[in-house]
Amino acid sequence: MDLFSFDSTYVERLAAGDPAVVEHFNEYFGELIFIKLRSRQYSSHTIDDIRQETFLRVFQAIRRDGIRQPERIGAFVNSVCNNVVLEFGRAGSRITFLDQAPEAPDQTLDSEKKLIEQERRTQVRKLLARMPERNQKLLTAVFLEERSPGEVCDEMGIDRGYLRVLLFRARTQLRDAVNKGVRGAGSAGA
Repeated sequence: MDLFSFDSTYVERLAAGDPAVVEHFNEYFGELIFIKLRSRQYSSHTIDDIRQETFLRVFQAIRRDGIRQPERIGAFVNSVCNNVVLEFGRAGSRITFLDQAPEAPDQTLDSEKKLIEQERRTQVRKLLARMPERNQKLLTAVFLEERSPGEVCDEMGIDRGYLRVLLFRARTQLRDAVNKGVRGAGSAGA
């Protein structure tokens, strides 16, 4: 997670209900609150309740009084979250802890991802093989071998500006081939 520095403009836009700022705020602090509460082994249901109550109180405070030090909004959210946790704790049964350690991630999902990724690579290599030789070399050098644009330009004897044009055309051709393959596979299986 990237750290973000908050300023008065951000808080003003948040108070005004700017959708992009509200979404960023919810994602940024939602993840931090989740990490904090999950480390204390609260259930996911309890985490959601605490997170919602924390956001409700923070938004009310911002709209009502504003924040004197916008750069410290993270500390403010954290202290509101701590207060909500204490209140939930006093309520007793509202906080549910995990009965056991979190389950290990399902390894079959990783295996399926790897298999799908291998199939996708194989399909891309087959499609690349059908493309003109120049496009094959260009896409392979830039994307598969991750060689520098300068090196590719020197090897192919082209200008750097023209490299962008050639890459655009080659990627478009590859994307069209992939889309044809996907449409063809979908209609064949129907």
